[in-house]
Amino acid sequence: MKKMAGSWNLFEITWLVLFTSIAVGFTFISKDSLFGFTVFITGVLCVVLAAKGNLMSYVFGMYNTFGYAYLAYINGLFGEVMLNLLFFVPMNVIGFYMWKNNRQDGKLAMRQMELKGLLLVGAVCVSGCLLLGFGLSFIPGQNSPYIDAITTVLSVVATFLMVRRFKEQWLVYIVLNLFTVLLWVIRMVEGSGEGLLMIVMWSAYLVNAGYGYYNWNKGAKEATV
Repeated sequence: MKKMAGSWNLFEITWLVLFTSIAVGFTFISKDSLFGFTVFITGVLCVVLAAKGNLMSYVFGMYNTFGYAYLAYINGLFGEVMLNLLFFVPMNVIGFYMWKNNRQDGKLAMRQMELKGLLLVGAVCVSGCLLLGFGLSFIPGQNSPYIDAITTVLSVVATFLMVRRFKEQWLVYIVLNLFTVLLWVIRMVEGSGEGLLMIVMWSAYLVNAGYGYYNWNKGAKEATV
């Protein structure tokens, strides 16, 4: 892809401008809060920079973590709240330092998992989703417990793979983003004021996950040469 503005290529710039413009439009049309918009834009910057292996991903990610936790709380998605505050906050710090200490010639050293590791990841995802979904179903006010459990467990798994610099994180993120879009569609139908903007945000993440896998797949192959 053609490089522009230093290390940014045409696709990355177009993608960022497109979804930022959509976010601005939906903010005015739906009369969403400025806070909701800041959660959206920091989330977009976080995932775009992650796809590039850029350390600043964790800086924007920290703000997005706290902001999204609040939106999930007021929408009764307690699995998402616990995930963000108890897991993503410390993992943002850990991930920053692990990425910083694993760079080659100024670039992040990307890795590829073996088949045994992939099977283990799959088993953890399935068992974790079933167990957490069952537990969340007993919490008063909990909405969509099993979908909430899927997004929570896959987020944890993908984050561990991300911190460990495995390209397979993006395959998990693709599935995660699909279910999270579904989660917020359900919340929007049930009257959530933030639902539409969150659907757009997670759809943006889905597009980025595809690009992230493409970019990290190249990076992992270069690292093994």
